[in-house]
Amino acid sequence: MSPPADERAAREPRAERDYRSVARREKVIGICASTGGPQALTSVLERLPAEYAIPILVVQHMTPGFLAGMVQWLDQRLALPVRLARGGERLQPGVWFAPDGAHLELHCTRRLALDANTTVGNHRPSGDVLLASIARVAGAQAIAVVLSGIGRDGAKGLAAVAAAGGRTLAQDERSSAVYGMPRVAAQHGAKLLTPAAIGEELAAIDWAEGR
Repeated sequence: MSPPADERAAREPRAERDYRSVARREKVIGICASTGGPQALTSVLERLPAEYAIPILVVQHMTPGFLAGMVQWLDQRLALPVRLARGGERLQPGVWFAPDGAHLELHCTRRLALDANTTVGNHRPSGDVLLASIARVAGAQAIAVVLSGIGRDGAKGLAAVAAAGGRTLAQDERSSAVYGMPRVAAQHGAKLLTPAAIGEELAAIDWAEGR
């Protein structure tokens, strides 16, 4: 016989209980960045308060071995918790980075999944893989962001979010270290903004839903 719901809740860690409010709201943000991305990401994320409720999943192309240090630095600098994602984790508020050499996807159970075997568009992790997964799971509640970087990664995934009715944003040319990925994202209809303005828009989305 299962214990009463209130007893089960008392046994769960706080992160698990907090997750329920996220599940009800269903929104999720996917961010893809490459060259110039760390600076842009910092500018976006530092606009978000500690109580920000929308989970953020990030693909940052980076030379292997440097990502963990960047994640640790961001965690110390930002109000939000910043972590490397692990397969099987529940989606929770905070910022979750795809680890070196593995795609990050959101599963239909709203748990995180990692794939270290498949290569997509010469990238692993791939922004396209991440954004396409949040389009499938969150639909119109998905928010895709493409920041500074070389190439086209993220554009197809962003297009999938747009087709699902979600919101799409990209870094503008003037503020981009490399206006490659954002340019292609703009061709798919992404709204162009500075990183600071992207952060402010993301903060406003959460505020509008009652925080």
